[in-house]
Amino acid sequence: MKEKNSRRGIRPVASGLLGVLMPFALASTAQTPTHANLPIDVTASAALPVNLENAPPPSPTQPMPYRAALRPDQVQPLSPEFNVAAIESLAEQLTYGNRVPGMAMAIVHNGRILSARGYGVTDISNPQQVDAHTVFRLASLSKAFAGTMAGLLVNDGTLRWDSKITDYVPGFRLATPEATNALTVADVLSHRVGLTYNAYDRDVEANADYYTLTQKLASAPLRCAPGDCYAYQNVAFSLVGDVVFAASGNFYEQAVEKRILKPLGMNDASLGLAGIQASSRWARPHVRSRNGWVSLTPKPTYYRVAPAAGVNASASDMAQWLLAHTGHRPDVLPAPLLATLHAPLVSTPGEMRSGWRRERLDSAGYALGWRVFDYAGHSVVFHAGAVQGYRGLVALLPERDLGIAIMWNGESSLPSGMMPTILDRAIGLPTQRWLDVDTDFGSDNLMADGAPARDGKKGASSERAVASPR
Repeated sequence: MKEKNSRRGIRPVASGLLGVLMPFALASTAQTPTHANLPIDVTASAALPVNLENAPPPSPTQPMPYRAALRPDQVQPLSPEFNVAAIESLAEQLTYGNRVPGMAMAIVHNGRILSARGYGVTDISNPQQVDAHTVFRLASLSKAFAGTMAGLLVNDGTLRWDSKITDYVPGFRLATPEATNALTVADVLSHRVGLTYNAYDRDVEANADYYTLTQKLASAPLRCAPGDCYAYQNVAFSLVGDVVFAASGNFYEQAVEKRILKPLGMNDASLGLAGIQASSRWARPHVRSRNGWVSLTPKPTYYRVAPAAGVNASASDMAQWLLAHTGHRPDVLPAPLLATLHAPLVSTPGEMRSGWRRERLDSAGYALGWRVFDYAGHSVVFHAGAVQGYRGLVALLPERDLGIAIMWNGESSLPSGMMPTILDRAIGLPTQRWLDVDTDFGSDNLMADGAPARDGKKGASSERAVASPR
């Protein structure tokens, strides 16, 4: 299965976040792609499965500006196998027997918070109970905040998805003038910059500053023209922070706090290393040593690429985030914007290789800071995050109006089976043994390119704990 060329197109499918495709152009022309008269099928049926491989190619390569509205009668009920108390019990058990030090989980359904709780401890050496307000580092879950922030500016009319990066960052350069002048905001947010995978992540890990690394992009080899292929990025992705500053006049961190965190009531959330350390209760990162878990001080490295990995949040915060992205905070995130953010722009078959993804996914794509999966015939909007000592997963199941966020503070992939377990129970799929199975986090692991050498287990770093991490 070969990755599709995104210039030939991946149709943003009808099953995006909100179901039935209906023509509803945003009032602002800033949302509209350069190609006029886009075809809209008003007869499209609800809950079509995402099939990125067989989708007919549309002409535009920028996000579609149309609303996909799901009527209340089109939301399917959760399967009888879905039991919140049983799911919370599974989460609690994952902190037993030294599996992970602590976890937090949020589940929302039909605009209601079903669960927002903590499990285990914040710090193995100074244990305090993790609760709903304990803050975790989100790592690459932060990318959805960047896409949303850019989308809000598009919605305002101060930015376009097809705006050129050089219009807002005049000093930016790629290896050729043609590539430099072609790169758009949507290309950056969907990892279609044209660079090799994880360009300069090793330098991030070595404490290089962001602006030095953006200058190095001018000499980085290109795999393709911007927009023509997918390759996951952290440095290049963070160019959106410069765009937000130039378009809004606010530094990226301030803009996210002003437009997203405060309006949604994400009162524990913050950005940056100083943000998490200033939290009244936060979960320290843990790595394995021969004597068990050891807590560390968080590294500042990936915080320097804030749009890619800068957000910190609690289970309580993530419940509000999930409510917004399942369409229940239109005062902050309007439905047309959500439909655009969650519509895939490029195929990513490499994300289907291992663990539950190999078993459950029929296709995979990347939207604007979100992944979109065909999960056994059901559309799932998803992202994972992994950085030293922290892991996290977020998923939206649009057809059931369900949102799930799981975070933990141990460098282990074992709890990642919680996500397919919950999705299977929500849909009513046959039971599989997903829990306690070590799973590769794929591209979303920020340690993937910059971490020390791996040992024999996927997703596990062979680096032993040290008192003062880099």
